[in-house]
Amino acid sequence: MRAIENEIKGVIIEALDLEDMSIDDIDTEEPLFGDGLGLDSIDALELGLALKKKFDIKLDSDSEESKKHFYSVQTLADFIEEQKGAE
Repeated sequence: MRAIENEIKGVIIEALDLEDMSIDDIDTEEPLFGDGLGLDSIDALELGLALKKKFDIKLDSDSEESKKHFYSVQTLADFIEEQKGAE
């Protein structure tokens, strides 16, 4: 497991006040929305803001690409690493 994946899980827990969860409770490949972790559109907005602040990344909230990036912790990690590598 990559360190960035644990960092993202920590941001998810902190930003969404999931105090009863630990990073071990979040599956890296599990969907964040719907049947997976069960996040909703409000959670997506809060998580997006928290990730932008933590990792200094650019997100376009309306694009289909952003929806793909928010599929799982793994896809978010890939996206953030890609953005960081592009700097």
